[in-house]
Amino acid sequence: MVNGEALNMTHTDRIVAQDAPAAAGSKISAQDVNVWYGTAHAIKDVSVEIADKTVTAFIGPSGCGKSTFLRCLNRMNDTIDSAAVSGDIRIDGEDIYARDIDPVQLRAKVGMVFQKPNPFPKSIYDNVAYGPKIHGLARSKADLDEIVERSLRRAAIWDEVKDRLSAPGTGLSGGQQQRLCIARAVATAPEILLMDEPCSALDPIATSQVEELIDELRENYSVVIVTHSMQQAARVSQRTAFFHLGNLVEYADTPQIFTNPQDKRTESYITGRIG
Repeated sequence: MVNGEALNMTHTDRIVAQDAPAAAGSKISAQDVNVWYGTAHAIKDVSVEIADKTVTAFIGPSGCGKSTFLRCLNRMNDTIDSAAVSGDIRIDGEDIYARDIDPVQLRAKVGMVFQKPNPFPKSIYDNVAYGPKIHGLARSKADLDEIVERSLRRAAIWDEVKDRLSAPGTGLSGGQQQRLCIARAVATAPEILLMDEPCSALDPIATSQVEELIDELRENYSVVIVTHSMQQAARVSQRTAFFHLGNLVEYADTPQIFTNPQDKRTESYITGRIG
């Protein structure tokens, strides 16, 4: 697609690449993805394969497109009127932008945790129970109780809140709020967790707790994390993608990206010469 064509697209318009099955072993397969915000070309021909039950980190300078691409994976860009997306994105081989795909149901399968902890103004219990309720995942109060406890345990916060589930989620500390938001995200039984700089608003102790949690979560989920911290990417991820000016410059095993990058732009970013 040329830029002129993109300018006439609405946020729901999209050109689909046909016959683009997911690569063997890939949970997420993206081919030739472009994103425009009005006239601004934010993502340029990005193709990437993301494996299941791994942590994949997106790194790069501010404004490089890493968060924009992350939001493509659960169609959050649909909520922006000026956004236009082209290309092909599949989860388990299924085109997530097909006309018969319900974005609400997709987001139950692809959970998201944001930069700033954003618990609902509800009790701790109701924060976690909200998703299962609206998606009909619990047939009884006992089912819902079980989902809430399991989700809070997976988010490593159950022992801290089990005796005050009726207390407001907004009354927790920042790190606890973020783990509550992770519990809320996993409560709908997703297969993928997207995390957009989940530790940037947290202190070092809370950051360490969330990083340990991310490592545990990959046993059950494919985790994709956007981070401005190269040290964090090196600690938590198995694969790392480096974005620069809307381009996916390099994508490889994390140790290779940080010790033996193949592109000079990656090396310049890792060594602090650009950023």
